[in-house]
Amino acid sequence: MSLPIKWVRDIGLEAGDTLTLTPMPNKTLLVSSSAVSKEHSVLKATIDYLHSDSAENNLRILISHYLVGYDVIRLTTKKGFSAYDRKFIKDSVRQKLIGLELVEESRNELVFQCLLNYNDLPLNRVIKNMYGLVLSMLEDSMTALRDHNVEIAEDVIQRDDDVDRFYLLAVRQLKASIEDIELSEKIGIRHPRECLGYRLITKSIERVGDHAVRIARNVLKMESGISSEDPIFQMAELSRKVFESSIDSMKEEDLQAINKIVVEAKKVSQFGVSLESRDLEGEGSIELSMVLESLRRVAEYSADIAEVAINMNIKQV
Repeated sequence: MSLPIKWVRDIGLEAGDTLTLTPMPNKTLLVSSSAVSKEHSVLKATIDYLHSDSAENNLRILISHYLVGYDVIRLTTKKGFSAYDRKFIKDSVRQKLIGLELVEESRNELVFQCLLNYNDLPLNRVIKNMYGLVLSMLEDSMTALRDHNVEIAEDVIQRDDDVDRFYLLAVRQLKASIEDIELSEKIGIRHPRECLGYRLITKSIERVGDHAVRIARNVLKMESGISSEDPIFQMAELSRKVFESSIDSMKEEDLQAINKIVVEAKKVSQFGVSLESRDLEGEGSIELSMVLESLRRVAEYSADIAEVAINMNIKQV
């Protein structure tokens, strides 16, 4: 077969090198070469740290490079990092970005490298870990509401960092798998079109986690617990169950069964609306209204997850 000469030169192909032909879902063939050295496959980026901007904004730029797939990210500044900026960047990377480790450090430079092997943490395991964390946060936030347990509420808020770490890792994996068919197979993507579906699902799970945190923050504003007989706990149980069902729908092949989950989630949301019409009086009424709104949003995100599951189960045209 004839190969484009520029491509051959760019990747350094020589006589006798092996090429791999991979069938693609759109009935084309992907030509790849094992001759590409590990050095060429490592993506490197250099970011100029802007002292005129906040440390948080600089961190956001660093995270964006992590998400698009850079393996080595070099953060540089001619003026040197302040003690606060250095600590903020290092602590934030440690808390938010799985696999990204500080490998070099000097007065003017911080070098991070992604040491994660995707085989060790495939996408389905990332989603499972996210879901398990968020589900426990939902349950514990309502326990904190019932008992006015400040310690549990604060723990729920802290666990949100772990949810964000898994979410950002999932985004990095999905973006990388779009460009690398071999990687997509390793992390469990059957077809490139699934990437959008998984992106929406992981975002919805992350948002449910955010609402668990909102519930916990409202608990901290309250002066006492709430009776377990209050209808808000019925709403919490319904929201939790429909969230569990929506995650299970990702493995369900019966579209009608998934449709029932969507309908149930919308019913739960409407039940939440009916509870909002109650006359809440006294101390903590505003916080209870906010908790109820978060539970209603959990049901709505669950419906979104189930709807995506329907779309992902439709056979390719």
